[in-house]
Amino acid sequence: MAGGIRTDSDEMQENHEINVTPFIDVMLVLLIIFMVAAPLATVDIDVDLPASTATPAPRPEKPVFLTLRDDLTLALGNETVPRQGFAAALNAATGGERDTRIFLRADKSVDYGDLVEVMNLLRAAGYLKVALVGLETLPQPGATAQ
Repeated sequence: MAGGIRTDSDEMQENHEINVTPFIDVMLVLLIIFMVAAPLATVDIDVDLPASTATPAPRPEKPVFLTLRDDLTLALGNETVPRQGFAAALNAATGGERDTRIFLRADKSVDYGDLVEVMNLLRAAGYLKVALVGLETLPQPGATAQ
């Protein structure tokens, strides 16, 4: 009689592999979500913007403020200036340097055409660097943007 070695083949062997099927399913669902959401996140206007490596301009030590009041009078700094002597007063304030940036302030009630007229006076005097000054307001809590 021949004898055999008894083995337990009924026991389950340990499996050391990770089941990647759920991982693949999750990845496919995420891929579909991103494929649907990506076109919604794009801008409708195609603009090729140039890149800039310029550093921000330093703030001048003594800025030149030109103010257009609600009664359409001009003030250079804190002094009222007549429109006829405007160019001479501006040259005196800037030392005759036409590259000086002029900070233009205008009252909220001033008509747009009057503001453009003052900008034309600046251009006629030879000052082409004009910065418009406004107040920065923070949104109120609970307010909605429209």
